[in-house]
Amino acid sequence: MSTTKLHRPLLCSSLSPPGRPSRRRRSLLLLLSSAFLPLPTSLSASPPPPFNPVSESEKNASAELSLRVAEAVSLLNLARDFQAHGDFSRALDSFSMVIKDYKDLAFTEYARVGRALALYEVGDRDEAIAEMEDVSISLKGYPEIHAALAAALYADKHSPLLAENQFTIATLLDPHYTDISYVRETRHWPPSLVSSLQHFITLT
Repeated sequence: MSTTKLHRPLLCSSLSPPGRPSRRRRSLLLLLSSAFLPLPTSLSASPPPPFNPVSESEKNASAELSLRVAEAVSLLNLARDFQAHGDFSRALDSFSMVIKDYKDLAFTEYARVGRALALYEVGDRDEAIAEMEDVSISLKGYPEIHAALAAALYADKHSPLLAENQFTIATLLDPHYTDISYVRETRHWPPSLVSSLQHFITLT
């Protein structure tokens, strides 16, 4: 007698018990739902502008200052060129213009030196000496102004002791000022001031 075997239906391993989604289904749902999530702020927003510590107004002010410095230097060089060619009247005008128009710039003190030298030649010597005395304080240690003041004090103010003090400062800083050819040919002093320095050096 044959025996009939009853086979129970096999459950597919891919099926999950009722109410529990399969792992593949959960992954699919997660993937689909992530497509609708908002992007992070750092990705969706445009990048912030680069940090610049200098403002636009500061840039404009800097450019304006650079332009003024270039103009002042050009005018100062023009004045020195007039001085080198012996045109002390035009040198005086140009030095005076630098001082008047660019007095807020520190290097205009050197224009005052040139103005004092030119003024000694073509202007009022008393005014020239007063300017030299003033600049010898503001530019203390600048040998040229001390040497020029020494020559003027000796020749025009008849003050040999004051002149000697100024000349000592000048020559300690730069011994070239004991050489008449140096002040005439290299520093382009006016003839009258060269003569005053020569008298001072010769008689002392």
